[in-house]
Amino acid sequence: MWTSRGRQSATSLAIHASRRLARDSRPVGASWRRYYASNGNQGSSPTWFRNSLGVAGLGTAAYLGYEYATSNRSEIESSVEPVKDLTNATEDFGSQFAQKKRSVKSPGVYVWGNNAYKVVDPRSKDSVVKTPRRLAYFDGQVLRDLKLGEQSGAAITENGDLVQWGKGFSETDFKPTTTLTGKNLTSLCMSHDRLITLSSDGTVYSLPIARDDQLSGRKLSEGSWVPFWSGSASVSYRKLQPSLKMGERVTAIAGGIDHALLLTSSGRVFSVASSSENYPSFGQLGVPGLKWATRPKGPVDACHEVSVLKGSKIIQVAAGDYHSLALDNQGNVYAFGDNSFGQLGMEFDPSFPFCDTPIMVPIRRLYRGPYLPKATQIAAGGANSFIAVDAQRILGSNEDPSTVRDLGRITADVWTCGRGIWGALGNGKWTHIQDALTKVKPLSGLFEFDERLKGLAPIRLRDISVGTTHVAAVMDNNPQMDSASTDTLSEADAWGYDVLWWGGNEHFQLGTGKRSNSSKPIYINAPVEGKSEAEKQGARLQIMPSHKGKAGSRTVKMEQRVECGRHISAIYSRV
Repeated sequence: MWTSRGRQSATSLAIHASRRLARDSRPVGASWRRYYASNGNQGSSPTWFRNSLGVAGLGTAAYLGYEYATSNRSEIESSVEPVKDLTNATEDFGSQFAQKKRSVKSPGVYVWGNNAYKVVDPRSKDSVVKTPRRLAYFDGQVLRDLKLGEQSGAAITENGDLVQWGKGFSETDFKPTTTLTGKNLTSLCMSHDRLITLSSDGTVYSLPIARDDQLSGRKLSEGSWVPFWSGSASVSYRKLQPSLKMGERVTAIAGGIDHALLLTSSGRVFSVASSSENYPSFGQLGVPGLKWATRPKGPVDACHEVSVLKGSKIIQVAAGDYHSLALDNQGNVYAFGDNSFGQLGMEFDPSFPFCDTPIMVPIRRLYRGPYLPKATQIAAGGANSFIAVDAQRILGSNEDPSTVRDLGRITADVWTCGRGIWGALGNGKWTHIQDALTKVKPLSGLFEFDERLKGLAPIRLRDISVGTTHVAAVMDNNPQMDSASTDTLSEADAWGYDVLWWGGNEHFQLGTGKRSNSSKPIYINAPVEGKSEAEKQGARLQIMPSHKGKAGSRTVKMEQRVECGRHISAIYSRV
């Protein structure tokens, strides 16, 4: 399931072995000749006599050796161990290849971290799981989405059904159970006590996390493909209905503790209260003056358009616990909500700890000199925000184009702000409040040689998942040595994407097997299964790129994804 880039090739191992053999193998009789030469002038016998005896002895030995070799050739050849062909023998040199084979042969879900509420391993009595452990229920399955809260987990299966588990779902039967079915769901987000799910046709459903509330709540009437037949839904849910234009539909969702963001196909953003217990009160809805006392009449979970963003075409939304981010197609980032830890990228003001109006994050101020920065990706979680930026080298006012060698070159950087007391900023510092964007240097300014382009190419951020106190980033390095795209991982030169982890580790959610927090991005080892793998040297965990693998008896195109939740981490195969 996982692989490592730091390994020695079979060719280099073979060369090393041959060189070692050459150093250790001495010519037959070499030590005898050295002894004879060193004592040639010390003995009492004449020199010519000793030389004659030596020549005669060598001649006799050579003749007998020749006779023996020619008369017993078959016996000699059968006793010598044949030289092993090392051309395709790289799979014998580490557990990383077993991990890759496992991913192709049988996809699944690996989870680790806080297990007090039976989210990591419902069958285990362990309160914490220190290293990645396979969740048996999902063996051989690929998922559409996965979210992990501290008390419950939720996943969308390949056919679009919702599966829930954990004590937050049921105190008596907390094993994975299928709940909402027949909606062709594609993605989900999790609030304090409700799930917000999105279907393939753009319908947004809101349902309680707890199974008792699902069964006891009001159930909507549902139609059927059978004429003149209808019935009630099996679980209680509500439909969230923003005011959409003709042909417009919801394409993406993101959620925090009490709120959710809905992104439409036309680039508009709607916000909604997503918790049954608390109304969003930190400005995270992005509607100036909106709070519980001033909310309009009607359902509490009515959708509100973030009208300040009307002039921009938003292409991505992200949500932390109590704050929101939006990215437009021009590379601008807007932030609103709680700013108690500087997670909006603006100066913290104790008298005004939140902002209910979207403001533009000052990305262009981050670069001095002739650079044109443009945000390409956003992520949020807990009280932290992350922004990936492409900074293009442009021509300065007094520069001659013929003298600028790096004109047009793009440098990919990652910037962050917010709470860093657990190291979640990834900048090597333990900062309580970070209210100005700071660079995550281990993930910034990286390049690799591209065989297809015959030059250096920036290594961008491929994916990032931000949990409550910890973060995981997947780098977009080239997983193929020859830069050619492929659907198979069977080739020896097919690798994975680098993945790094940092932040809080109070529940072993970093997967290091230790409880120490990390303020710098680090690699972790891939999990081992079985004694044979445990005896091999640990391989660095990597994320498998898009490939074809077996899901049961079918061949499915899938890729691995990382998910950081509330003190829990997971890696799963996504269709």
